[in-house]
Amino acid sequence: MKGVEVTVERVTRSYGDFKALDDVSVTIEKGEFFSLLGPSGCGKTTLLRIIAGFDYPDSGRVAFDNKDVLSLPPEKRQSNTIFQTYALFPHLTVYENVAFALRLKRVDNKTIDRKVKEYIRLVQLEEHLYKKPSMLSGGQKQRVAIARALINEPSVLLLDEPLSALDAKLRQNLLIELDHIHDQVGITFIYVTHDQSEALSVSDRIAVMNKGKVLQIGTPYEIYEAPATRFVAQFIGEANIFECTILSCEPYEEEYLMKVDVPALGAVIQVTDYDPQPIGSMMDFTVRPEKVRITLAPPRTTKAEVNILKGIVEEPVYSGFQSKFYVKLDGVSETLVKVYKQHTVFLDDGPDIEWLDEVYVSWHADDGYLVKDSSQ
Repeated sequence: MKGVEVTVERVTRSYGDFKALDDVSVTIEKGEFFSLLGPSGCGKTTLLRIIAGFDYPDSGRVAFDNKDVLSLPPEKRQSNTIFQTYALFPHLTVYENVAFALRLKRVDNKTIDRKVKEYIRLVQLEEHLYKKPSMLSGGQKQRVAIARALINEPSVLLLDEPLSALDAKLRQNLLIELDHIHDQVGITFIYVTHDQSEALSVSDRIAVMNKGKVLQIGTPYEIYEAPATRFVAQFIGEANIFECTILSCEPYEEEYLMKVDVPALGAVIQVTDYDPQPIGSMMDFTVRPEKVRITLAPPRTTKAEVNILKGIVEEPVYSGFQSKFYVKLDGVSETLVKVYKQHTVFLDDGPDIEWLDEVYVSWHADDGYLVKDSSQ
């Protein structure tokens, strides 16, 4: 495996009274595609800049393969950084932009030519070798920047929201290419983004950040299915999330079956792999909209583990591949439950559920999740 292991230990960074990073620790494995994900101002770019050597922490340690690098300037670290703005030389061709770092090192022309063409081929820009940046699209410019960074053969590639300036479809296509490039070169990628769909698409693991803290580190599946905090549950994807109180907790196969009181919904049955929770303790109950079923007739089930509620469609939103329904529950005037229904067959007469229809929403106890940490 290429690349290096990057270790961040108890890093803190303040700017005056503002604490950008608050005791942050994370270990990024060798060759991993690791994302720092969070809203603007959460500290993710500050952390990337400290890893790169463009900024320094007030306290803490940063190490590559357990070697402290804080005393090293950026050019002496085994890393290269790709920024949002491409930073290409406008007067140089694609070839010369990519060759620039090797020319500074006085590498011979034959080696430069071989390596430039190798990395241009990697980013699929062979037919644009001798164009100037002004003749390229935004996606092509970003690929030039990637080739220029990789030609130095760094052990860590740092990417600071590199796709944010591109339109949605181009961003998705380039994201797939970036993942493919990572598979080919095999070095450690650290990717900063505020876009949770980007992070979920390509990351081996994700660190979710907010207000200078790392709230959860895990695989995309772990982050999405088992959020550690209320913020993570709300920030990653969509979620119905409500405060609840534990009413009962009984063994269920190898887990526990809990009955929880959700003031916004009523009594709800939930399966959890947590240790038994004290009766009366407060948690957050969450269920993803795509895991909720919506029907015009009562669901045909005799299973006690299925939660069934009745309501009226307050707002249907048709979006092509799916419909989103906002359902106002009977007897709870302020509660809206979000339901996403995929369109898996041809809709000859449009969606079968419409505005003000009386409907049933249901989900199995396995499909919800209890979140312990409501504080952040």
